[in-house]
Amino acid sequence: MSAKKTIGIAATAVAAVTATAVIASLATGFPANLFQGPTTASPGSADADGQPDPTSTVTDRTTTEAADAFLADWVDDGRVVRRDQGDDTVSEGQAYGLLVAAGVGDEQSFTEIWDWTETNLQRADGLLAWQWSDGEVVDDEPASDADLDAARALVIAGTRFDEPRFTEAGVALAGVIADRMTAETAAGRILLPGVWAAATEPYAYNPSYASPVAFSVLGAATGDPRWAELQAGAAAVTTTLLDESPLPPDWAQVHADGTVDAMPGAAGSGQSVRYGYDAARLPIRYAESCDTADQAMAARLASTLARSKELRAETDLGGSPLTSDVHPLALQARAAARAAVGNLPESADDLRAADELAQEVPSYFGAAWAALAPMMLTTGELDGCPPLTEGATS
Repeated sequence: MSAKKTIGIAATAVAAVTATAVIASLATGFPANLFQGPTTASPGSADADGQPDPTSTVTDRTTTEAADAFLADWVDDGRVVRRDQGDDTVSEGQAYGLLVAAGVGDEQSFTEIWDWTETNLQRADGLLAWQWSDGEVVDDEPASDADLDAARALVIAGTRFDEPRFTEAGVALAGVIADRMTAETAAGRILLPGVWAAATEPYAYNPSYASPVAFSVLGAATGDPRWAELQAGAAAVTTTLLDESPLPPDWAQVHADGTVDAMPGAAGSGQSVRYGYDAARLPIRYAESCDTADQAMAARLASTLARSKELRAETDLGGSPLTSDVHPLALQARAAARAAVGNLPESADDLRAADELAQEVPSYFGAAWAALAPMMLTTGELDGCPPLTEGATS
């Protein structure tokens, strides 16, 4: 099994405070959370000494402006380029690009991104190969969060742009996900992180891959009852995890009998059990759900994430920092949790601070979530039920 890694620069400042730039592991597959060591800062990101680019201009952007900036700065002819990570492309990035383009109604960008993805990443079974570099696929193992986000985006775009081929592609991709990357347990049906995870029990599980809105969108489009089963199974597993600790882990495992364990990376391959660059996506995905029980799940994180104004990028499951580094996604996660409990002013403040952070130290992952989090939390353009309205202050 090949290693699947997303290594991102996670360094910046909150207000006037700057933090040292580091290379942070952004797990999106197997094995996950492997530290790779420093790399040279890419153009437009933090300098090699870790300081924000002094030439960058931070502006107060709308959701549409942040989305347009992601498409302009990180997409070349339909390929989402990780300029800060060796100029490669991963299926996660293509899926993020599809969601962003669908959300702002940019049919041309959406078409270019999907055409590139279909041509270069789609496997014979319909799933998406994870990593492409230097003109070829270098890791063809699919990652279910990318496939799930892509299928959701395709179905939404099919309706938004009145383009049946997008709908058909989304429905077909959804079917393969349900067939090859889900498993039945006593806790319910769960989304596996990849095809590799179906081979053995207990099953590796990434709580942040579950997307209640994607499950709903794909269930409505396909009529397949397995999507409702996935929604229920994800809720059951997430509830169990949050009953055991205030914050969810990046990775867990689910036994056939329904018991759940927090894990230090996929198959126990990471540094330690932690809430970090994976788990921080969970409150965003749950806060945008139209199910009040899902929104309540996101709300459970609010008090723990609010303990410190300068929220760190990685903590233990009790909220104690494991690093001095900060990242936009951590602030966006707290914004989602705060919105879910009705704390709209501080939620809006967190979203603004996250966007400023993303602009000060540009990175692929930071820019993607600077576009997606506000879209999910303040608009209904991705078929969710946002807890905020853009510019909310009360």
